[in-house]
Amino acid sequence: PPSSSSSSSSSSPSPLWALPEELLLLICSYLDAQALGRLGQVCRRLRFLSSRDLLWRRIARGCLNSGFTQLGTDLAAGIPVKERVKVSQNWRHGRCRRETVLKWKCKQVAPFFSFLMPWMELDGEYLYLSQAENIQAYRLCPDGTGLQRHPQAIFSGHQEDVCRFVLVNSHIVSGGGDGNIVLHKIHGSYSIKFSAHEQEVNCVDFQGGLIVSGSRDRTAKVWSLSAGRVGQCLHTVQTEDRVWSIAISPLLSSFVTGTACCGHTSPLRIWDLESGQLLTSLGTDFHRGAGVLDVFYETPSLLLSCGYDTYIRYWDIRTSTRKCIQEWEEPHDSALYCIRSDKNHMIASGSSYYGVVRLWDKRQTRCLQSFHLSSPTSSPVYCLRFSTTHLYAALASALHVLDFTAP
Repeated sequence: PPSSSSSSSSSSPSPLWALPEELLLLICSYLDAQALGRLGQVCRRLRFLSSRDLLWRRIARGCLNSGFTQLGTDLAAGIPVKERVKVSQNWRHGRCRRETVLKWKCKQVAPFFSFLMPWMELDGEYLYLSQAENIQAYRLCPDGTGLQRHPQAIFSGHQEDVCRFVLVNSHIVSGGGDGNIVLHKIHGSYSIKFSAHEQEVNCVDFQGGLIVSGSRDRTAKVWSLSAGRVGQCLHTVQTEDRVWSIAISPLLSSFVTGTACCGHTSPLRIWDLESGQLLTSLGTDFHRGAGVLDVFYETPSLLLSCGYDTYIRYWDIRTSTRKCIQEWEEPHDSALYCIRSDKNHMIASGSSYYGVVRLWDKRQTRCLQSFHLSSPTSSPVYCLRFSTTHLYAALASALHVLDFTAP
């Protein structure tokens, strides 16, 4: 009867997606990435709901290079989190497109040819690359893969090759083989130059109005950039060994030096930034010659190091300074020239032979993925940088890019 049919229709249950959005978000928060993807195929409303950053943020924090730090800070705000999770799977499985985007000639010093040791920094739409005595700023192509053919700006000032440089707060600070430090303001003509060391400046860092530098002359120095004291040396630290790498703590209270390990002292030491006094040495079991070529602070207490002894070491100075909390060995027994971290689960390293870039997951003991960028000829990876979508590696004569947005 009509009355019976009407009663049955009014008592039929409403579909799940008719619930209030707050309840739907709560239910969806228990789903994994695969389930959320399938849910988005049901209807328009659920496709919109299942794409919300709120739902993907928890998943993204467990992924490689998704833009989230261990503390949950979002370093890639503005890019949908769901898309970052998708690209993260390409990082994990090594799915990418490789391209050589820039080549340069060897530098001839009669009667030999010498190779450049380039360094670089990424900053938004620009990649800054040192080539011989200059630092050149290249605009990235819209897809992030290539570079515009000609540099947008050239920063000069050294009489010999730039060894390393840093880019902080629209300033470039570089150290060169001429023993000088040069500071450039990116947007403007302001620059200063001062004599810093008796031999080449192998490494520099710049934070909080202070520059720290390390040199082959077996010293590390702290320099002021405050008004009226620009270029004034505040402290000279006698490291008794060649300094290959240096980094200022995020708390601006100390800095770490990585040295050649030719003596009997640890190649990793932390110094007070205000007084220049030694605070602590890291590790006790380094072999002679196990120099530290790169150091990287993730947090004020977590530090990564790598070098000639083929190990990546992870230090937590809150728990122990005698032994690292984790270490990974380069599987082909190659020296490690550079490392970088997403400040969460992923580490990228550059090896000394055949341009090998490796990706590591801190939750695993073995290398996750490897990419050979310099075969059949051999070249170290002198520097690497990456965003959430691309990795750039600078070798002796070329710049390579790995595009992880490719299927």
